[in-house]
Amino acid sequence: MPIPMQNYNPLRIVIAEDESLVGDLIQHELETIGMEVVGRAADGRQAVDLARTLQPGVVLMDIAMPEMDGIAATTAIMAECPIPVVILSAHKTAEDVARATAAGVGAFLIKPPQANELERAITVAMARHDDLMELRAKNHALQTALAEVKTLKGLLPICSGCKKIRDDNGYWDEVEIYVMKHTDAKFTHGYCPPCLEKYFPGCTIPAKG
Repeated sequence: MPIPMQNYNPLRIVIAEDESLVGDLIQHELETIGMEVVGRAADGRQAVDLARTLQPGVVLMDIAMPEMDGIAATTAIMAECPIPVVILSAHKTAEDVARATAAGVGAFLIKPPQANELERAITVAMARHDDLMELRAKNHALQTALAEVKTLKGLLPICSGCKKIRDDNGYWDEVEIYVMKHTDAKFTHGYCPPCLEKYFPGCTIPAKG
């Protein structure tokens, strides 16, 4: 669901645009809808630095900039200090859209944008960013869970007589102890019918049900 803009007023914005006049026009449009421009970057590296230090609500990012282009800068921002990003460009190609999407961009606008277009794009970018962060959190939790899963595989040296298993340090453990060390399995003990007859002659196991 798009996030209502009034919940974020005044929304703090960083503009990354190497053409000063274009940056002035974008800032004017933002201020007409009550948003606050807290920083201006003239290249991609400055954009990353400002995003890191100012922690704005949204970054408006040009693509073609010196030092580092806008998509590379977006990739760096999403890795260091994830913030919603709206790409601003004089033209839009399928390749640009694909790269921007892979970098984590939330919306794409053609320059020069109007105030209503900026507001709509920012709303979409913030909502998509929230979805992306939620997905990242779920993926992290899944990877953590998978990393904690213990499995047994490969050849296990087991004694033919007592059935103990030798561990990697050369010690011999009871089968159940070894399995509990290397998996999340727990054991309960009882007797199978042959052992019950061997150790307790005449005893029977009650029928189930």
